[in-house]
Amino acid sequence: MSSEIVWCRERLAKYCIGNGLDIGFGGSPIVPNAICLDREEGHPERAVVPWASPPTQLVGDARQLFWFQDNVLDFVFSSHCLEDFADTQGVLREWLRVLRPGGNLVMFLPDQAAYVAHCKVDGSIPNAAHKLDWFSLNWVKECLSGFNGNVIYELWPVPGNPYSFDIVWRKTQ
Repeated sequence: MSSEIVWCRERLAKYCIGNGLDIGFGGSPIVPNAICLDREEGHPERAVVPWASPPTQLVGDARQLFWFQDNVLDFVFSSHCLEDFADTQGVLREWLRVLRPGGNLVMFLPDQAAYVAHCKVDGSIPNAAHKLDWFSLNWVKECLSGFNGNVIYELWPVPGNPYSFDIVWRKTQ
């Protein structure tokens, strides 16, 4: 199961109502009815006990949601995935393309500087998949500022998780 989801499900599931997508779901979707998208290699825990987690309905690249027409989903959720792409705004553009007006983009993400600091204290090696040293709540808000919508909820830092933040953005048109 994804370790990150335990830090945000209680707060963020209420924004994931209706038909939606969990991008990079890691074996434990935000809500039971979410369409689960993950990369081809999937999540390591599923290889060990494949019956212990729900199936991945869609396998592919989170940057290309070709399965969906424009403006069809009520929510798009992602936990600790967006930071793995160098083109933050381009990925957000694609995720917002499939979101209907009034729909929520719901994300639980790491602040890279806080994450690196946490790894130093913890003695762990930072995830090499993270692409931007400046990835943060402010960076994501700046990237979203070019789209039609607004932040309806944010939390930084998350209690019990010193390097992650929540952001919920509602599409207006």
